[in-house]
Amino acid sequence: MYLIEHDLAQSRMHEDQAHAEAASRARRLYVARRAARRAERAVRRAARASAAVY
Repeated sequence: MYLIEHDLAQSRMHEDQAHAEAASRARRLYVARRAARRAERAVRRAARASAAVY
C-alpha cells in the first residue's frame, strides 16, 4: 500500500512540476513579446523624432 501511495504522490509531483514549467515558459514568452512590442514602438518613436528634426 505504501508503494502505491508513494508512486501516486511522485506522479502528482511530476505533473505539478510540468505545469509549473509550462506556466513559466508561457510567462517568459509573454514578457519577451511585450518587450519586443515596446522596442518596436521606441524605434518608431525615434524615427519620427529624427524625421521631425530634418
